[in-house]
Amino acid sequence: MEFFNEIELKKIDEIKSHYPESKAALLPVLWMVQEKYGWISEDSMKKVGDLLNIPYEHILGVVTFYTMYNKKPVGKIHLQICTNVSCMLRGGYELFKYVSDKLGIKNKEVTADGMFSVEEVECLGSCATAPMLQVNNQNFYENLSQEKVDKLIDSLHSEQKVNNT
Repeated sequence: MEFFNEIELKKIDEIKSHYPESKAALLPVLWMVQEKYGWISEDSMKKVGDLLNIPYEHILGVVTFYTMYNKKPVGKIHLQICTNVSCMLRGGYELFKYVSDKLGIKNKEVTADGMFSVEEVECLGSCATAPMLQVNNQNFYENLSQEKVDKLIDSLHSEQKVNNT
């Protein structure tokens, strides 16, 4: 199986064209890898390094520095719960514990069926509407309570079941 297809390689060339050197394209290319595969593996870091002519050690440093990159597989539904100051003051830690207990997993773990993973994260930029969580790096849910989270998880689980049939 090819790592990047022809369309993706053209997109990478387009990204690289915006910068004086290919190293500057590393973050968006890593994001492409994560969007495609769900996480950044050691093998994928090496392939990106070959593609951009960047040493593996540099890429490893970038991937381990930025929390937005998953260093291991995540669930089909990845819940990121903010526990930074505003969310903490409005129940972020309690919400994180509630979701973890409900799903039976700890921080950065995946449920046995591979459906859900949960991660405690720093600021997601919704301080005025805390506590909040993000689903799959794209959908934000704010002003959360345990009841709202129960409904959200049930809804996400139902949607995923429908999409898999």
